[in-house]
Amino acid sequence: MSVTIFDVAKHAGVSYGTVSRVLNGKKNVSDTARDQVQRAVKALGYVANRQAQGLAGGRSNVIGILVRDLATGYIGEIIAGVDEELATHGFDLMLQTTHRLAGDEQKLAELFSSQLAEGLIVVLPRQPELYLKILRQRRFPCVLVDHQGLGLEVSAVGAANFEGALAATDYLIGLGHQRIGFITGTLSMGCAQERLRGYECALKRHGLRLDSKLIFRGDFQQAQGYVGAKQLLGLKSRPTAIFASNDTMAFGAMEVARELGLGIPSDLSIIGFDDIPQTESVHPPLTTVHQPLRNMGREAARMLVRRIQGSMDQVMWVELPTSLIVRQSCREPSLKRRRGDK
Repeated sequence: MSVTIFDVAKHAGVSYGTVSRVLNGKKNVSDTARDQVQRAVKALGYVANRQAQGLAGGRSNVIGILVRDLATGYIGEIIAGVDEELATHGFDLMLQTTHRLAGDEQKLAELFSSQLAEGLIVVLPRQPELYLKILRQRRFPCVLVDHQGLGLEVSAVGAANFEGALAATDYLIGLGHQRIGFITGTLSMGCAQERLRGYECALKRHGLRLDSKLIFRGDFQQAQGYVGAKQLLGLKSRPTAIFASNDTMAFGAMEVARELGLGIPSDLSIIGFDDIPQTESVHPPLTTVHQPLRNMGREAARMLVRRIQGSMDQVMWVELPTSLIVRQSCREPSLKRRRGDK
């Protein structure tokens, strides 16, 4: 990955604004700070580009995107969609990771709005209310991805999380499963809340009792999918199926099943959510809820460009449909498992 102005500032131990002023030949910089920046530029091999040049002229032609990390196909698919759409409009993309920390997200959002970019896309934001007020005051265009955006006066793109979870749980119940374990996502996030609500609603409408022991609070990470499945499968009357709130946690559940010698799907059915590329290459291929991740990225980029160009003034909330993708990780429970025997 190329060296950015963020890297130069960190290496030099100065602010991003200071780096900008040095790169653009401004005079209101101390000799010491100028020397630190120049040394950092040389040490890192930084090459001035359109991003730095644009700071002086007021237009960077750059769109910023904040993501929590680069560890999953979920993030990669959304970024690909954003990048494809922005390319058609002649914008460059500047990517920064927040490492799942709300404080980093706030800091980077404010920095992007200080002339580093013309707009910002935030994927699966943690606490956007911390910085959206400042962005609105600066009239800085911003779009959230995989967030309801409700009450925040900001445009957002999401998917039908409730309907997707409802369909997945309905499918498992239709196969004959009555004890269905559920591993939630991070419940401070609206998408995780909606998936849990879809699971609970499906149980209710089929007349199945909601058992709190069958619900494990996860965080969308594979490690918690593993821990959650370990706990659920350690119950005296363990579930015959596990529904994980995303594919990454479903992979953790599959790992536990193999360690316990359980066949998938002969002894345990597993279903995920997102339909990231890896779901087709695991064994067995994972049944999951397809979330149109690339299209979500494209739609967010399209909305942001329209706002930058002044053709969209109103706040918009776009919800894209989800769909169930049936593969080979689910089947009807065996008679032995229906009885709840270990």
